Amino acid sequence: MTETINVANIDKVHKNPIAELVQTACQFESHIDISSEGKNINAKSLMGIMAFGLRDGMSVTISAEGNDADKAVETIKKFLIGE
Repeated sequence: MTETINVANIDKVHKNPIAELVQTACQFESHIDISSEGKNINAKSLMGIMAFGLRDGMSVTISAEGNDADKAVETIKKFLIGE
């Protein structure tokens, strides 16, 4: 499952968006990647997310493989668009 979105309001909605994103991703068994601008990172890696430089307006592709991939992509998408 793959979906491309634009990050929105990440700093306004979440107090500590990087840690919260990793915690959210770790709830799923599926392998989850986030990619943009030629970079690809594991959404469960705190250091990877920190180095990735997520920011509002950034276009990212979320992809997941595994039993709960659809739910994982949908949940990460909602997190990144501030829902």
